[in-house]
Amino acid sequence: MMVTEKMEHNPVGWFEIPVHDMERAKTFYEAVFNMPIEVHSMDDGMVMGWFPMSETGSGASGSLVKAKGYIPTHEGTLVYFSEPAIETALKRVRNNGGNVIKEKTDIGQYGFIAYIEDTEGNRIGLHNMTS
Repeated sequence: MMVTEKMEHNPVGWFEIPVHDMERAKTFYEAVFNMPIEVHSMDDGMVMGWFPMSETGSGASGSLVKAKGYIPTHEGTLVYFSEPAIETALKRVRNNGGNVIKEKTDIGQYGFIAYIEDTEGNRIGLHNMTS
């Protein structure tokens, strides 16, 4: 595919991660990524745990979601979290009820990745460009 115009933003603007137990998932993600998650109950019975968001920063923000039709899985779309210290995050994953699927791996000029399983059964990627 050829891009003929300069892109003003990356194509992904939002993501949602399915959860079975919002409090357990909130505790896990707050501990692993050292960031607050705000939980909100919606009128339709959906419960969302919003990740922090920067109006001017790059990348997408998203939410943990507990609702009908939201099923945690290892299959399907894979969300990567930018993580400056992958080894430290992997220790926090293990210490907070998650599993490491793939240890930190060098992917050459594109940095480093790792795969984890959260407390809900989702496969999540970690990415870092530098180390």
